Amino acid sequence: MTAGAAAERCAEPFEGGDRNYTLTRLPGWLEMVEAPARIQPLRLSRRELAALPRGELLRYNDARKVWHANLGPFKTPQLLDLHDGLAEIVESNRQDGDKNKPAALVDSYPGLGKTTAVLDYARQYYREQIELRGQSAPGGHRRVPVIYIALTGSTQIRGLNEAICRFYGLPVSGNADTLAARAVDAVQSLATQAIVVDDIHFLDMARRDAQVMANHFKYLSNAFPVTLVYIGVGVAARGILDEGLSPAEALFAQFGRRTTPLTLPPFLAGTEQGRRDWRRLLLTIEQKLVLAGNHHGMIADELPDYLYARSTGHFASLMTLITRGCLRAMRTGEERLTTGLLDGVRNDAAAEKARAELAAAIKAGLFTTRPGQPGAGTSPEPAR
Repeated sequence: MTAGAAAERCAEPFEGGDRNYTLTRLPGWLEMVEAPARIQPLRLSRRELAALPRGELLRYNDARKVWHANLGPFKTPQLLDLHDGLAEIVESNRQDGDKNKPAALVDSYPGLGKTTAVLDYARQYYREQIELRGQSAPGGHRRVPVIYIALTGSTQIRGLNEAICRFYGLPVSGNADTLAARAVDAVQSLATQAIVVDDIHFLDMARRDAQVMANHFKYLSNAFPVTLVYIGVGVAARGILDEGLSPAEALFAQFGRRTTPLTLPPFLAGTEQGRRDWRRLLLTIEQKLVLAGNHHGMIADELPDYLYARSTGHFASLMTLITRGCLRAMRTGEERLTTGLLDGVRNDAAAEKARAELAAAIKAGLFTTRPGQPGAGTSPEPAR
């Protein structure tokens, strides 16, 4: 195959391969859950890259940018364990309408890919339900097994009901009770079985309106025949499970009794198994990179400690560094990832702040992510 033919085969259309959907609206949600997997562009050699006409090179590089920006989700042990937990809750909730369906809460540190992992499960569950039950709900409407909404710092009861109605494309006029009734009708008509509620940590339980909102979630779990899947950061620490009640009163908090907490931990390299998992992830990522200078071990053997220090085991920080590093490698013509190239890449503030202590321990030989190395993981893990 010629270089030109290879570029034409793997390049996206001129408009690019971006999928700029909005998950909080039904059309965007459907685009996400029904979209085919992206096709990895062919990896061209440096000579083939140099032979490409400028137009074809621009298209090829555009396809690589989109590809690298959308790597994953990767089936890490953490993600698979979370999926098992979600499946245990969501798929066992087959209670009749007069019984409450327990909720799930995914609560962990920021930057670990919670939303990505939950959406990956939601996509799988959505497709399985369509395959099992068909595209049409009993009343003839389109079947929508799962929906997604996100809270804001100012979300009130009416706003939450409005968000559900807006997702379905329903009118958003009326008071909170009218919108709630409209949302319940939509959930039943479209046979929705689960609702993902993101950013629940925005509820401040020190505020009375947040406590009212917690009570509203209890109402939704009663009125909607669905499983609620909450996603948040530090939710338990914020007192949401206890509804902001005192320790003595917390015994009577229904929200905590109806909600099962799950988590998505960071990669911890303090154990041999943790180091093996880290290497396995890097090898998987490495295989997905479309750089002319990519080779086996480019990041798994040459950069494991460096990447851990730069990301502190947080998946989002790691992928930000990888994505930006690939772009820099393409723009500079280096076409591979090295410490020298990545030193020039800026990462998120939290990762950069935590970087110094780990980097010093690695340099002193006190810590490594490499499996089977003497003294591996003897340094304390970074603060999360």
